[in-house]
Amino acid sequence: MTASPTSPATSTVPLFEQSSWDLSELLPQTTAYATSMAMEGKLLELEDLTNRLEQRRPELSAEMTSAALLDFLRLYEELLEKVNVVEGYGHLWFSSDTQSNEALSYRNRVTQLVTDLDNRTLFFGLWWKSLSEEEADRLLPQGEDGLTSDYRHYLKNRRRWKPFTLDETAEKVVNLKHANGVEGLVTLYSILTNRLEFNLEVDGESQTLTRDQLMGNVYSNDPEMRAAAYQELYRVFGKEATVLGQIYTYRVRDWYNETISLRGFSSPIAYRNLQNDVPDDAVDTLLEVVREQRGLFQRFFRKKAQWLGVDKLRRYDIYAPISEGGKEISWDQAVQEVLGTFEDFHPKIGELAKKVFEQRHIDSEVRKGKRGGAFCSTIGPKLTPWVLVNFTGRARDVAEIAHELGHAVHSMLADQHSLLTQHPCLPLAETASVFSEMLVTERLLERESDPLARRELLAHSMSDLYATVMRQAYFVLFEREAHDAILAGRSLEDLQELYLENLAEQFGDSVEVSQEFCNEWVSIPHIFHTPFYCYAYSFGQLLVLSLFRRYQQEGEAFIPIYLKMLSLGGSAPTAAVLEEAGVDMTDPEFWRGGFAVIENLLEELERLPL
Repeated sequence: MTASPTSPATSTVPLFEQSSWDLSELLPQTTAYATSMAMEGKLLELEDLTNRLEQRRPELSAEMTSAALLDFLRLYEELLEKVNVVEGYGHLWFSSDTQSNEALSYRNRVTQLVTDLDNRTLFFGLWWKSLSEEEADRLLPQGEDGLTSDYRHYLKNRRRWKPFTLDETAEKVVNLKHANGVEGLVTLYSILTNRLEFNLEVDGESQTLTRDQLMGNVYSNDPEMRAAAYQELYRVFGKEATVLGQIYTYRVRDWYNETISLRGFSSPIAYRNLQNDVPDDAVDTLLEVVREQRGLFQRFFRKKAQWLGVDKLRRYDIYAPISEGGKEISWDQAVQEVLGTFEDFHPKIGELAKKVFEQRHIDSEVRKGKRGGAFCSTIGPKLTPWVLVNFTGRARDVAEIAHELGHAVHSMLADQHSLLTQHPCLPLAETASVFSEMLVTERLLERESDPLARRELLAHSMSDLYATVMRQAYFVLFEREAHDAILAGRSLEDLQELYLENLAEQFGDSVEVSQEFCNEWVSIPHIFHTPFYCYAYSFGQLLVLSLFRRYQQEGEAFIPIYLKMLSLGGSAPTAAVLEEAGVDMTDPEFWRGGFAVIENLLEELERLPL
């Protein structure tokens, strides 16, 4: 990676050291005793707030005033803010060390506590959804100030769940079932997969690696190293496939029993769609357009085979570099590259992203037991989000840092909203993260005039687009088939075969897929933790391609529109947020427009020399 003389990446003084994060804003970490005492104090606060809400239950009626409802809702929000702190601490602690018995014990205790509090406050949501439309309309808070508008949207949004809501006793049983049943299994999945170790021979020396360290080798210039890394990954996951597959089977059956048998959704994915505030037909259209356009990426993989001098890519090779460049990048260079890009786009974006580092809200070290991958966690509007990445010195890690910081900036731009409406729905939650990645890529391309270096950057972008658009959508297509297959009593071997068929459709004759990839699906955390989550990435990426094209055409005039979209957070319906950019998510031509941008990128690549 090169930098212009004016780039912040030329600084010789480290801006921020690579480290673990600081969670002391949530609970003091000076000593175990101090943490424990603070925890007990917060639990007493939660109990007091819950008691106060329970005591006010008799006030809830169709005859109460709008002002009284608003006062009750503010107390409910105060409880949720404190719950988020206690629960968020457990999530972040466990993510930073999934092998810690203390972190696991804390998390289990908090999970049980939160389940109890949820059950004790269920009455509010159930009462609200039981009202007639006329009664609810009369009680909706009126006024145009920001928070009143937030509360009104939150209450209207909750009523979308009315047809799928059970009675209070049943909802309590479901909550208990989550805490002590399927969520326990998913926690076991995390423990099992994050303790896995992988052995790989590097430079003649046998090394024991974490998953993230192992996966750094799939970007190696050495084709045998790439193959060895994938073979080791799925050798280890293959040994655990029976157990992990059984966990997934229980997850799927539990999902069906709740969403369809109990709640009456039309399909397993419909629950996620309602949660995302996206119509079923919009999701169906998105997935079908992705299938329709898969030939674009197959075309890219055939071209990449030419660049690598082989007849056909192997699945091991899809992320292979196409030149010997592949330089390692330091943590400080990566951070300064991203912060410089954000600052150049808009000073406010740069300022907010910098807060994550200044407050030590980022964990970037690679450690055994630390959760793999990356995420951004927003605890509430009054706190700067926490970011987890596993930085291994790859150039692509720059995009990952930009992605997660984009999430953090999105949250901070929406921090004027209530806790109840700060978070955007999942598909819109990827807007700022993907846009930030594209800003970083554009910055690098603008500084690079060498055709071979530009080819490397553009090919890297195409690989990322494959991973974000095509790969994620095909995960969801697999999930739809896998849920049906499990409910029909199909075996683990059948699921493995279904996954290979999924890969065969993705790649056509452009990529050779080896048998061990039949176990790839058991290594994908999202399908265990959050079924049907992954189309949010495809949705967000294609949306951002459209937005980014507008930015390139309109320049600075587009920035206020973009910032307004982000600042809405989850305070408006998904369709209303998209209207800010003139988007109709049910129109297949909108999604095809995103693929048109991808095709333009591919055509530019094809014009560059071999």
